[in-house]
Amino acid sequence: MLKMFTTQLMGLFKRIEEKEEFAFEDAARLLAQAPVGDGSIYIYGENEMKAVSAEAVDGAEPLKSAKALSMESAADLDIADRVLIFARTSADEAALSIASQLQEKGIPFVAISTVMDDSAGGLAEIADVHIDLRLTKGLLPDEFGNRIGYPSSMAALFVYYGLKFTIEEILAEYEM
Repeated sequence: MLKMFTTQLMGLFKRIEEKEEFAFEDAARLLAQAPVGDGSIYIYGENEMKAVSAEAVDGAEPLKSAKALSMESAADLDIADRVLIFARTSADEAALSIASQLQEKGIPFVAISTVMDDSAGGLAEIADVHIDLRLTKGLLPDEFGNRIGYPSSMAALFVYYGLKFTIEEILAEYEM
């Protein structure tokens, strides 16, 4: 089972990398504007997506200018700040609430979530840049015909690291 999961997970990472290549670049450029200016990169995620915020802020190699964002602290953001929203799906109500607040204040943001067929609109439509996690069901079949193994936080962390590396490259060029 672990071998199948590993194979499927590697396939998921490859699909994200290939299908979202341009979105990674656009998102990193948008987010890099914060540390270049006087802003911070705020990261929001609920439930399992809190893993990304923890990694970015408290991990072994934190993202420059990264801060965790909560519903309460969203009101304190400045136009120089940029926001990175992680959600399981593009229809996530809490993420959409934060996104609406950001839109009202004119604060650019990037959203990372899975676009489900039934979630027309949502984060994918209102974010300045959206990266699709492409995780619509579990990766493995079980003995009853269901799908199990839904690694949304692993996919989100993969996207986070892709963005982090690209942001760091952009900032290194800027400092030269």
